[in-house]
Amino acid sequence: MTPPQPLSEDILSHFLVFLKAEKTLSDNTVQAYGRDLGKFLLFLKKEKLSWEKGREADVVRFIHLQSQGGLSPRSLARLISSLKSFYKYLILDGRTKKNPTFHLSSPKAWLSLPKFLTVKEVQTLLRQPASDEILGVRDQAMLEVMYAAGLRVSELIGLENDDVHLRDSFVLCRGKGGKERIVPLGRAAVEAVEKYLDEARPRLLKEPTNALFLTRRGGPFTRQGFWKMFRQYARKAHLTAKISPHVLRHSFATHLLERGADLRSVQLMLGHSQITTTQIYTHVSRERLRRAYDKFHPRA
Repeated sequence: MTPPQPLSEDILSHFLVFLKAEKTLSDNTVQAYGRDLGKFLLFLKKEKLSWEKGREADVVRFIHLQSQGGLSPRSLARLISSLKSFYKYLILDGRTKKNPTFHLSSPKAWLSLPKFLTVKEVQTLLRQPASDEILGVRDQAMLEVMYAAGLRVSELIGLENDDVHLRDSFVLCRGKGGKERIVPLGRAAVEAVEKYLDEARPRLLKEPTNALFLTRRGGPFTRQGFWKMFRQYARKAHLTAKISPHVLRHSFATHLLERGADLRSVQLMLGHSQITTTQIYTHVSRERLRRAYDKFHPRA
């Protein structure tokens, strides 16, 4: 007699543990996959379908419903990746024999070009924190390091004291899957961190902690807390209302490539496992060149 399959909630929990333990994905990625698959399993439940007998038509219908609901191209790409990973896990674990996601198109085709700021816009943003206030000194250091090293928000707020090596001008950060990488820091970032460590952090510190950047309460930042702070400075700089902290990472990569940095070096600094992920920034540069050519060349 075939043993009964676990409930949808159980199989989702098993899969997320697998992603964390075996695939060593970051907490944020695991949570995003969990949200995507939670929607999918709820869809199957409403349709009175089971995950172990899912059909390609069911998966495609679910994706179309999400698309019609206003999900962005990037979120749709991640959704497809979540579904493909889920069914690969089910087959690997012997829970099903058919993969209804096998013929789904690669999510890379759904990705849009990243938004980025001009050098002048970045400079305007970095001037917004008040240099004569404790929180302004801290915020200046955080923004400078984020742009100087192209860090993700989670990498920035996860920095510890020993991760920043000011004498040698580099930072050690932990990216997705716990992978470590070393990224150089420019003079402006080094000076901003030195000022923060001298003037602001000792006054923010309430109890011993290794976290580098501290909130007014003396604890480490949350992603939401940094986002709120970033958006305030973006508004003060009169930047677009939809700007996100990740745009500094995009700007970091775009500005390096526009000034002649080689793709492999930028890949290493960004912590991309595949150089094809980094190549999207070369498309950004080409788009700008095309617009400039079309606007200014007399025979364009």
